[in-house]
Amino acid sequence: MRQIVLDTETTGLSWEKGNRVVEIGCVEMVERRPTGRTFQRYLDPECDFEPGAQEVTGLTREFLAGKPKFADIAEEFLAFIDGAELVIHNAAFDLGFLDAEFARLGAQHPPLRERCAVEDSLELARQRFPGQRNSLDALCRRLGVDNSHRQLHGALLDAQLLAEAYLALTSGQGEIGFDALAEGEKRDTAQALERLAGTEAPRPRVQVPAADLA
Repeated sequence: MRQIVLDTETTGLSWEKGNRVVEIGCVEMVERRPTGRTFQRYLDPECDFEPGAQEVTGLTREFLAGKPKFADIAEEFLAFIDGAELVIHNAAFDLGFLDAEFARLGAQHPPLRERCAVEDSLELARQRFPGQRNSLDALCRRLGVDNSHRQLHGALLDAQLLAEAYLALTSGQGEIGFDALAEGEKRDTAQALERLAGTEAPRPRVQVPAADLA
């Protein structure tokens, strides 16, 4: 299974208000293992940052001037993610911005959910840790992922951190050693189950009072 852990940075919080993508970062995983392949591009948004957004990313219009525009990297980006499952923290936010960018290029680009399956790690975190903060920073602290070097938001850095947090969040029993019993232990367990199956001891029967049934 091929997965792409994806993050974006933007000029503001709402694509509906005309905010644009300024950075895309992706990390490739195959069979839940990072391959070392990444995709990262800074983009000229062709618009100003909203108040506060520039401080979050540390990016400036001056730095982004001369960087490629989204149209310049769109096909390269699609080639990188095509056929993969996208893993995104708060997928509605990033997909909203990316779909808006593609919509500017014409009707030949459908929404990304029609091209790729999407796994929202924020929804997974809310299911596992209901009622708790589930931001990327909070998840990293809770799951033991070192994010001490994250002073500013960066799409590739955040995608790398999310990949680690996602693997920890979704690790099953088989991945933490429960399927790693020695052959002797497996054999002993099977023999014990066979002995139990052959016993003739009557099973206890529990009678539930009518009031409890009602």
